[in-house]
Amino acid sequence: MTEPTQRHLPTELPRKALDTTPTSPWPVRVLSEKIKGYIDKMPPVWVEGQVVQFNQRPGSGMQWLTLRDTEADASLPVTVFSRVLSTLAQPPSEGDHVVVHAKPVFWTKRGTLQMQANEIKAVGVGELLARIEALKKVLAAEGLFDLTRKRKLPFLPAVVGLVCGRESKAEHDVVVNARARWPQVRFEIREVAVQGVNAVREVSAAIAELDQDPSVDVIVVARGGGSVEDLLPFSNESLVRAVAQARTPLVSAIGHETDAPLLDLVADYRASTPTDAAKRIVPDVSEERLRLTQARGRMRGAVTAMLDREQHGLDGVRSRPVLAVPHTMLESRERDIVQALRHSRNALNALLLRASGEVGRLGAQVRALSPASTLERGYAVVQRADGHVVRRPGDVEVGAGVHVRLAEGALDAEVTAAIP
Repeated sequence: MTEPTQRHLPTELPRKALDTTPTSPWPVRVLSEKIKGYIDKMPPVWVEGQVVQFNQRPGSGMQWLTLRDTEADASLPVTVFSRVLSTLAQPPSEGDHVVVHAKPVFWTKRGTLQMQANEIKAVGVGELLARIEALKKVLAAEGLFDLTRKRKLPFLPAVVGLVCGRESKAEHDVVVNARARWPQVRFEIREVAVQGVNAVREVSAAIAELDQDPSVDVIVVARGGGSVEDLLPFSNESLVRAVAQARTPLVSAIGHETDAPLLDLVADYRASTPTDAAKRIVPDVSEERLRLTQARGRMRGAVTAMLDREQHGLDGVRSRPVLAVPHTMLESRERDIVQALRHSRNALNALLLRASGEVGRLGAQVRALSPASTLERGYAVVQRADGHVVRRPGDVEVGAGVHVRLAEGALDAEVTAAIP
């Protein structure tokens, strides 16, 4: 433990905060007075917020309420004179959006800051809708409502995350109708405030928790219908951005058909009612069985029709003569072959006959021109010993031997005389 600082009280206090030192500090009363003096210089300001706490004290001239900014989860205490509230047609209640004209007041004894209001106005429905429309344009420009960002819902989720009010009819509608369609479906239910000052925080936390659960296949945010003020939390910017950042497909089932909070636009699917959400997240087991039966009937009919068509085609092919009596084709081809052979044989015989006559004629001519024919008429061919044919007496000498060729055989002779 450090020793206490030893100091001597100065005869004059520092005039500025920068002039203070450990040995020359400001007393608490001085700091409080300076803070009060600074805040007193601030002018009154119009402040908007949601009434989250309102303590009415009958008979008191001052009432206390707390305003909260739902976007930043910041709150500020406000005091208002009872006479100011008496001028209103209806005093504000918790959950109302109001605008107050207040001046900051710092209480030196308690060291607290609060706003003291001298005028209060309720924010009308028209103005709320205009603000929602302006926020809608901003978020749309950022692409949070684009169809390309929307994810496809699973066909058959095993676990459904449900964010709903405590013991609400919306929970009953979703669970009962979903289990009637598919009894095996399981639910992870988060009961939260779906109206009032805590709705945005609790709904956002429930969505984030279910989104982190890997077993949850789809998230449903369900609530019954209500007024514009009741559904304001589901058009809150922070809630819309939390849904846009979720990785699990989300179904919005807020209100009725005519209700359209911004959550419907950022969700992956917008259901008109909680019952419609139950019908969308799970299939109807009876309808699926009927579809399977119909699909099997269509497939059976298609296969039967295809078989009948093919059988008809085969029957048509088999009924043709070429397949009904296949040997008919062979017989016709056999007749063609026999006829072709007969024609070929006749043509060959005629050709041979003509060729034989031509050969005989040529043979007769050859025989007529052959030397053998001449020899047959008694002539002979005389040749010298060297084979030279003797045509004149001078072609051979007397006493030389010659060869005489006859029609039938030959003779060897000697020349005894040569007669020119």
